[in-house]
Amino acid sequence: MANSVNISVEAPIENQIQEITYDGQEIYQAPLSMSENLARLAQKIDFTKSDDEFCNIKKEGESSLDIKSEDDKEPGYQSSLWPWDSVRNKLRNALTEVCVLADVLSIAKEKRYMVLDPIQADQVESRPMVQVYGRKKALSAAGAVLLNGVERLRASETMRMTRNMPDFHIDLLRLRQNWRLKKVSNTIVGDLSYRTAGSKFSQTGVFEVTKAPEEQIAQAMSMNATGPAPSALRVTVPPELQGVAFISVLCQKEQEDVVTATLSSSALNCPGTLPGEGAELHWQQKLEAAQNVLFCKELFARLAAEAVQLDASIPHMVVGNQIMATVLPGIQLLIGLCHNNGQNNNNPEGVKSEGSGNKSEHDHVLEHSLHQLLRAVHHSNTHHPFPHPASGPLGPSKRRSLAGPMASDRYELLEMSKEQSLLEQIIQQAQHFFMRRRSEYVLDTIAKEVKDPLIVSHWNALNSPTQSCVKINIMAYGYDAVCRTSLVVHVGEKTLKCICRDGKVRHLSYELQELRDLIYCQIYQHQMTAVQAVGRCMGWQLLASSSHLGSGPVEPLGNASSCLLASPNGDRMIAIRCEPSVGIQVFIAQSPRKDFFVSELVQDKKWENLGGAFKEVKLEKMEGKNFLNKMELLMACLSSPL
Repeated sequence: MANSVNISVEAPIENQIQEITYDGQEIYQAPLSMSENLARLAQKIDFTKSDDEFCNIKKEGESSLDIKSEDDKEPGYQSSLWPWDSVRNKLRNALTEVCVLADVLSIAKEKRYMVLDPIQADQVESRPMVQVYGRKKALSAAGAVLLNGVERLRASETMRMTRNMPDFHIDLLRLRQNWRLKKVSNTIVGDLSYRTAGSKFSQTGVFEVTKAPEEQIAQAMSMNATGPAPSALRVTVPPELQGVAFISVLCQKEQEDVVTATLSSSALNCPGTLPGEGAELHWQQKLEAAQNVLFCKELFARLAAEAVQLDASIPHMVVGNQIMATVLPGIQLLIGLCHNNGQNNNNPEGVKSEGSGNKSEHDHVLEHSLHQLLRAVHHSNTHHPFPHPASGPLGPSKRRSLAGPMASDRYELLEMSKEQSLLEQIIQQAQHFFMRRRSEYVLDTIAKEVKDPLIVSHWNALNSPTQSCVKINIMAYGYDAVCRTSLVVHVGEKTLKCICRDGKVRHLSYELQELRDLIYCQIYQHQMTAVQAVGRCMGWQLLASSSHLGSGPVEPLGNASSCLLASPNGDRMIAIRCEPSVGIQVFIAQSPRKDFFVSELVQDKKWENLGGAFKEVKLEKMEGKNFLNKMELLMACLSSPL
């Protein structure tokens, strides 16, 4: 064509469109990386083609001016049109060599055309006498070592028998029965930590076992000839585990110790204490004391870490070897680590040691809890719940495994994952202990103040560390079969739950006055109920009863109550008014009225049977053991004809 136009065809810069969304947005395909592009090009190689086909490709690309002889060309030279030709040639050469090796192996195996015979090496001249002499020398050296050891053992045994010395190996056997030992090089070391029991404390409890000097053992035996023989072992513990340590827990209210519990190892009367200036404890007692120090340090370190991490309304304080936490308003919980290694005494200020003269009251339940809290952590670290089914994952509890089939919500899952720390459990137990002591004090005080009726408290023997129960019986002496008022009080950590006789549940706080007011209200309610029960036994009729009177002054505590009883003949009436602030008042009235006179307005004489004015009875001057006994005598007197 005359008018020709050059058109350049180029690849588009944009990538291919992978997807077009409903809103018209185009999603492009990501470009290939260098490794992906290399893999795509390598897939295009056809290794089955022969050399002639590739030679044609080379000839088409060669220029006539650049033709050279085949002798001058390098054997590995290829045109730029085929960059993978060198790789192909190397692979074909490797294939050829492998084929040749396979042919050689097949020919040698069939043994028809070729046989492979080994080449005999030059024989080395043997000298049997030299070997005999060498073995004899080695055996003599080994025999000398064994004889030397036998002589030393014989001499040691002879000396022990003549001087009656303790046997080192027997003591070592006893030590191994109770403690973990192993031999490292020429020394014997042991471990007294709780790692095998589930402890994750970083501090090690390695100790070294050596033989005690014979001079020191002989001196101890000469000074204590009649006592038991000393031990032939010497145990060396690290300096940080030496001495005596214990955990002291105090609940203080205005610088007064309310309760204290001390965690310490029991003193064992182990034999073998070496007297004198260089006296040392028996190895069993020494290792137990060191293990107790390690246990106390682990417990205090865990409590201190939790005190810093916990987010409390009143922050906990960790000062030195002492932790301060608020249990109740005005009451603090002090947890201190006391360690005396013989050189310095690390007793924190305000925490008393065991040997102090001013000893606070000791609580064995709190002491036992301190042992069990850390033991429970060790047990949980080593005893994981088995999966259900057996192919399930190891770790989740049975409740979490059932969370899916039971369709548990997020709140329930969060509750399952919550775990109380040791410090929180100790604080809760201290709070419950103080609430229990307060409840006991209130009940005992009311029982001493109120003689009528009797107040009997029954505390359950089996309680949990954070909850206990007490049953309160209110009854009068001699009338317990007529009427008895019972209520149950559940003592928790910060609250009290009272279940009354009528089934009503009342929740009280940690204040003493609330429980005191409730008990007094129950006492007066019991008196009113008991009077009505005694009246029914005596044949009296209940005319009216009210537990919430609207007349009279307002009571600061509870409500005033009253009841009205009539005699069997109907000519006598008894009115009883009970006010918690005043007490019980009794009034009587009789009919016919002696002061009734016929008037112009009231001329019928039947109105004289309405009864006269009520007169108060002075109960303190009446005979009777208690209020119900006086009321029984009063009803009997009023029921009899005059």
